[in-house]
Amino acid sequence: MGAMVIEKGVSVPDTEALLNTWLTQGDFLLCDVDQDFTHAVGNPPYVHQEAIPDVLMGEYRQRYNTIYDRADIYVPFIERSLRLLGAGGKLGLIYADRWMKNRYGQKLRQLVSSRCHHLRTYVNMVGTSAFHTDVSTYPAIIVIERCVPGQRSNTTRVFACPEINSKALSSLAHELTAPRLKTPSAIREISNIAAGSEPWIIDDFEALALMRRLEAEFPRLEEAGCKVGIGVATGADKVFISDFDALDVEPSRKLLLVMTKDILQGHVQWRGKGVINPFRDDGKLVSLADFPKLKRYLSERYEQIAKRHVATKTPQNWYRTIDRIDPKLARREKLLIPDIPGDASIVYEGGRLYPHHNLYFITSDAWDVHALQAIMRSGIARLFVSLYSTKMRGGYLRFQAQYLRRIRLPRWESVSEPVRESLKHYSETNDRNELNEIVASLYGLSSDEMILIEGDRVK
Repeated sequence: MGAMVIEKGVSVPDTEALLNTWLTQGDFLLCDVDQDFTHAVGNPPYVHQEAIPDVLMGEYRQRYNTIYDRADIYVPFIERSLRLLGAGGKLGLIYADRWMKNRYGQKLRQLVSSRCHHLRTYVNMVGTSAFHTDVSTYPAIIVIERCVPGQRSNTTRVFACPEINSKALSSLAHELTAPRLKTPSAIREISNIAAGSEPWIIDDFEALALMRRLEAEFPRLEEAGCKVGIGVATGADKVFISDFDALDVEPSRKLLLVMTKDILQGHVQWRGKGVINPFRDDGKLVSLADFPKLKRYLSERYEQIAKRHVATKTPQNWYRTIDRIDPKLARREKLLIPDIPGDASIVYEGGRLYPHHNLYFITSDAWDVHALQAIMRSGIARLFVSLYSTKMRGGYLRFQAQYLRRIRLPRWESVSEPVRESLKHYSETNDRNELNEIVASLYGLSSDEMILIEGDRVK
């Protein structure tokens, strides 16, 4: 930049003085800024909390209310930028779109929907190569305005998948900022996208209308007698996980483990892995003195286990896994769902295996699990996940617990016996149309609504 200024005829001393005035180098989340801005533009860093030292992360948490759950560091960057805007100021960013729907974005969504902010522009980059290198998630471009009191609008201009060339982008920028949209226009004006902490749903409004009707008529999955969870994270898989027969501990201290790679062609094909279980049935850690083989096994690997964050936080419990293991779960029939699955990856497991942390599970005290599998493999489940989930590169959706819990499900007692038997029969069918017809009758869907749920929303 200095060379550019000097090329314009500015002396070296004046250039240095100007740059020292214009530019500041430091931690944006910590440095002092004593003025308001009319504009802020940027591409915040994408950094997971685990990559940031605990002391620094603690300081960030004290300063920024939007850091919630496992929020990426770009979340407080957006909060800080909004704080620095004066009345009428505008923030323009390109960044990952995950916070718009994920649990960790709740507090930031709440902030953006407050009376002092207005989401003016949203450019959806799904399916677009926005950067020179590939990234795992799609970004979005947004413009947020800090409102002048009494002049807040609820309307957002939305555009999807722009062409990445200077002519198309220049034309798009001009129309997005024009006082009025031309007619006809590919840009849509949508009201109330930002509504409290609720996920932002930007497109597919016919599907959204259907989903809202279902949400009004049926309870959530867990309200209908099901439970959604995720498998065990150990923090040291090389210690806690191995071939089942090679784990030299007492038989009661290990469980058969099912992993994502065990799910093939719509079925579980266990490959022989096991996991150490340091917990009793009541959820408390076992005493190592009561299990000499377990004590020896873990003590020989103490250095690998004790350096984990979960161990340093409570040194007396140094041998626990990150997640508590409930051995009763292994004995229950369940559905297993990989984080990024295809339809046939929602599989039934009869009650032998404990899930690994890349697998979500659903159990039920009310529903027949085979019938539930049919619902989960139908277009109804894909409808909810596709609207609430962020889309990964390649068009795949995240089948995470937070999205699975939003699926609506009739109560089992309200399902007729013929429909119950049909659902069980088609639990593993590859005939999607036949399955969707059964599910459509269960949910009372019209022929037009059936078209929406039969769409190929998930790869």
